[in-house]
Amino acid sequence: MAGPAPLLPAEAEALVRALQGTELRDAGGQGWLRQHECVEKLNMHAILSASTGQEQLLTELLVSYAKIPVLIGELISVEIWKHKIFPVLCRLEDFKPRSTFPIYVVLHHEASIINLLETVFFYKEICESAEDSILDLIDYCHRKLTLLAARSANGQTVTPMELRPEDLASPSSMQELRKQAETMEFEISLKALSVLRFITDQVESLPLSALTRMLNTHNLPCLLVELVEHCPWSCQEAGKLKKFENSAWHVVPPEDQVKMTKLDGQVWLALLNLLLSPECQRKYHFDGFNKSQLLKLRAFLTDVLIDQLPNLVELQRFLSHLAVTEPAPPKKDLVLEQSSLLPIQAWLFLLCWRRQRCLKQHRPLQSLNSTRCSWLALSLSRRPALPQVFVFGEVTSGKICSGKRLQSTGFMPLPACRALRSQGFLYGHLGLKG
Repeated sequence: MAGPAPLLPAEAEALVRALQGTELRDAGGQGWLRQHECVEKLNMHAILSASTGQEQLLTELLVSYAKIPVLIGELISVEIWKHKIFPVLCRLEDFKPRSTFPIYVVLHHEASIINLLETVFFYKEICESAEDSILDLIDYCHRKLTLLAARSANGQTVTPMELRPEDLASPSSMQELRKQAETMEFEISLKALSVLRFITDQVESLPLSALTRMLNTHNLPCLLVELVEHCPWSCQEAGKLKKFENSAWHVVPPEDQVKMTKLDGQVWLALLNLLLSPECQRKYHFDGFNKSQLLKLRAFLTDVLIDQLPNLVELQRFLSHLAVTEPAPPKKDLVLEQSSLLPIQAWLFLLCWRRQRCLKQHRPLQSLNSTRCSWLALSLSRRPALPQVFVFGEVTSGKICSGKRLQSTGFMPLPACRALRSQGFLYGHLGLKG
């Protein structure tokens, strides 16, 4: 019996053209489900085409119709939904849906998009077509890898879990669905590692601010060192070494324990791209901390590893030179970045959603819509890539009577201000702190 065949060119083009940005409030709706169906079909088409070496058509369609920024926007929106709305649904005592399958579909949507991006981001044209949204994708990958490294450092191991259709219909399946989301988060993080490695392959064609974001803002070289050191995709269980590969844990026989896995190779290739590129060496700050972290890699560069990936000889030579020299401090350049409105729009929606919940439950709004409000802060410090939105100053009848100052603040774009005001929020001064 023959397996599934790739889509016809006309079908693939129709699905690509149907992709469009959706609002966070529409997650799980009919229009959103049609979008999810398009992503699922394109994801399967990309996998089948890549297995036969015929993925060039899908790549050209995504570039021609400028759909990569749309996919990145959808990826970030469903991530915010999963981290800000899904936990609230799990905590509600009176929320007992007859079936949790629609919620599972929303959670699975993120995995489908990141898998599609992993398949197509191998090509330079895809990376270039992302334009300024590549910064949002870099931030996304950094968040996933940071969570992955933190869990591995704490000794947390993800165990596989599968849900059957009858489980999704049981009343107690919300907690089971939460466990499944944790397992899915692990696999998504590994996909984000591959996407990040493909981005580092194209450092010469990326926007100027993208390289600054990876090296200085997020310090990705040190984060990759943590992944090499803790190796989240391998663990010891009952005295046996197990490694995660091809979406499953496998027991590794003793003769294969020194073999490099695909995930190991992704980390080493990303380090090669970020440390050996002349432009990266000019921008990266090799201070005492960064230098000490990078020199940890020398203990892992064994002869057996270098035989499997000969390019690591250059990295070994670079680290030996770094150990005995003091690199010049990076040259400071003026970099202007265009801030994305995606996180701002999502957080404005969450403000409005929280306000509506308070109204329905007859709870005080904590001065969200009062005629007098003082400092209101939406602290997003745990989400480093997302901005912090501040509404501050004393407001009476929509006018500032007296205001307090923040020491350092930028400005929120005017459309975001109007959006906040249109939802019934009185504001004095809106600041945006990145």
